[in-house]
Amino acid sequence: MRRGVGASAVVLALAGWGTSLAAPAHAGARVAASQPLVELKRDHVARRAPDADARPVDAIPIRRPLTGVRTVLPVLASAIDGKGQAWMRVRLPGRPNGRKGWILAAKTRSRSTAWHVAVDLSERRVSVYRDGRVERQWQAIVGSPSTPTPRGLFFVEEAVALSPLDAGGPYALAASARSEVLQEFAGGPGQIALHGTGNLAGALGTAVSHGCIRLSPAAITWLARRIGAGTPLTIKA
Repeated sequence: MRRGVGASAVVLALAGWGTSLAAPAHAGARVAASQPLVELKRDHVARRAPDADARPVDAIPIRRPLTGVRTVLPVLASAIDGKGQAWMRVRLPGRPNGRKGWILAAKTRSRSTAWHVAVDLSERRVSVYRDGRVERQWQAIVGSPSTPTPRGLFFVEEAVALSPLDAGGPYALAASARSEVLQEFAGGPGQIALHGTGNLAGALGTAVSHGCIRLSPAAITWLARRIGAGTPLTIKA
């Protein structure tokens, strides 16, 4: 994890703010033991099909905007085109939620993760899996009825270390999900994150956030020290 430049600006961008091949996760559910990932070694263009002439979905930069770490994406499938070029179907960050696209395998590095984070909105609980087994569970604050936490299969984009003066500290895990109500919040893109409760009101187990998932300082610290970019994040009702 890295501290972003201007932590106060970072947390404002995150405020208001999985992706495995398994079904949505919750306590007792089956979760894949690992998730294949790909780390970008250059900027890429995601396309609708594994073909250089296919319609572009989005341009994917080599680095994430808050901390500058390399972009890491969950891999869903692979293919070889008619020219013998290898492609990978990946999950993409940004709007609309749940986007997928094909990128060339060239100039990438294969990785994997044994971690998976699952959020149960009705139980207001976060479960953390490793190798398909539950490692930790915590009560959380989730989005209010007017600014709900989006549901679906997402992933962690990057981890941001925050100062004791920042709202949401001590850490924030910026996710690929975006608010479906707030197009912009405090200068940011309405990006969803898991973050702490530092300098924020609200009791764990309630639904009062702008869409983010808030955890106790101890819980988010434990999580941020283990969860890396590309880690699957499942959010279910």
